[in-house]
This record gives sequence, structure tokens and C-alpha cells, in this order.
Amino acid sequence: MKQTEKSQRSREQVLEAALHLFSTQGYRATSVREIAERAGVSTGNVYHHFPDKDTIFRILLDQYWAAIESPDFPFNVALASGTFPDNLEELGRASRETVNRYRRYVALIYVDVVEFEGSHIRKFYSEMAKRFATFMADHHVAQTRNHRLRPDVSPLSAVMLAGRFFLNYFAVEILFGVPNHFGKNTDEVIAEIADILRHGMLRHENNAHGEHQATDSSGARRA
Repeated sequence: MKQTEKSQRSREQVLEAALHLFSTQGYRATSVREIAERAGVSTGNVYHHFPDKDTIFRILLDQYWAAIESPDFPFNVALASGTFPDNLEELGRASRETVNRYRRYVALIYVDVVEFEGSHIRKFYSEMAKRFATFMADHHVAQTRNHRLRPDVSPLSAVMLAGRFFLNYFAVEILFGVPNHFGKNTDEVIAEIADILRHGMLRHENNAHGEHQATDSSGARRA
């Protein structure tokens, strides 16, 4: 193996070891020595690749930010492959796949919030709307000619709301280890959330002729 390849391999081993340790026991509880031991390299080798532990943490977050912007990111694949909001169920399933595949990186976000008050991730989230808008424009998501949103609903806000809701739901399920915390299985809860996102949670009060028809407290129609 060439020296450059060996060096690159040891660098990747360090990052993989750090990702595991940071995501399972936190940043401050993890020492450079522990990272080196798990990676199977010397402490000096770690410092050969990275000046300090914070740099390793930042690089790992940057890896996740790069993945999020990739067209191969599960949520992005689902968003680009269908017509929003008809593909809400697909977005739900893709969100679960996203959290499951990148669970250790998602855990780093919680580590940053708890240990650094979100200082590493603040800029990324502050620019999220701009990145979503660019992605949606590039992939013709929710264009006026084919979406079914109300005229006063922003497609960007609708997509971001759906994404954040599904991703947070599955973060609780997968990272916190609380399956079915809505009291339903995955398929049922995705279908229900998608239905609420599409139609809202309030009763429709119009009859077939478009006339308002009141209901009493039990939900029965009144003349």
C-alpha cells in the first residue's frame, strides 16, 4: 500500500472512531487517546491528521452537511422523484431511512446543542431555507403548474415543515429508542401525518353545494 493511501486510511479510521465515540458518549467525555485506541493508531497519528479534537468534530458535521446536499440523500431522492404534496408518504419513508442511515451524524447535532449550545450547527440551519429553495428550483419541486397547495401556502415552507416533522419523529424513534410513540406503527403514522399535512386537522364545514353547515359539540350537523 502506498504511503498516501495508508495515510488516508488512517485518517478515515480516526474519523470513524471519533464518530462512534462522539455519538455514543458525547464530545467532552471523549478523549483523543480514546479515539486513537479505537482507531488502532497512535495519539501522534491523530494529531498528524488533525490539529485538535474540535477540528475532528467539525469535519464530521461537515461530512453530514455534504451528505444532506447530495442528490443521493434519501430525503432528496424522494423529494425530487415525485410531485409534492402527493409524495408525502414517500417523504415519510425516506425520512426514516435517512435517520436510520445517518443516525450517528444526527446524534452529533444533539451533542452540539447540549454541549456547545448549537454553535457548530447554527450557521447551517440559518441557511437551510436558501438551500431548500435552490434544491426545489433545480428539481422543479412544487411548481405552480403541478402542485395542489393553497395559493397562500409557500411550497418552500410546506416542504420544510413536512421534512422537519418526519425527520424529528424518526429521530425520537431511532435515536431515542422510542418506537411507535404516536401509538401507531410506522406505516399508520406516516399515513396519518401525511393526511393531516395535506388536509389540516379541522373539520371541513362545507356541504356538497359549498354552503356552510354548522356542527354541534358532538360533531353532528345542524340545519
